[in-house]
Amino acid sequence: MELTDWIVILAIVLMAIAFFCSRTPAGWSLENRARRFTGARLLVQAALALWGAVLMLVRGLFVLDGLLGMRLAPHTILLGVAVLTVCGFYWSIRGSKLLKPRRLFTAY
Repeated sequence: MELTDWIVILAIVLMAIAFFCSRTPAGWSLENRARRFTGARLLVQAALALWGAVLMLVRGLFVLDGLLGMRLAPHTILLGVAVLTVCGFYWSIRGSKLLKPRRLFTAY
């Protein structure tokens, strides 16, 4: 795939996150709006991290000439992909928890 295709995929994902996270009821307090904004920001960070990890994996390992003609060691690429993937999953979990409405009464 060309780099343009990767950028189009990223733009579609970011627009979907913006569309689904921007819907807030008018009567919400400032605290709930801040929670939704922070949750949306974390989901955007997760999407960027996972997109970057997949891009590094495909462009770094499976391309013949490498990135700009340089060839990095496979373990270096895999370490970067692993770090970005872990960060992406963490941000995704934290962001989805912030997007859920808060419970008034919690039972333990």
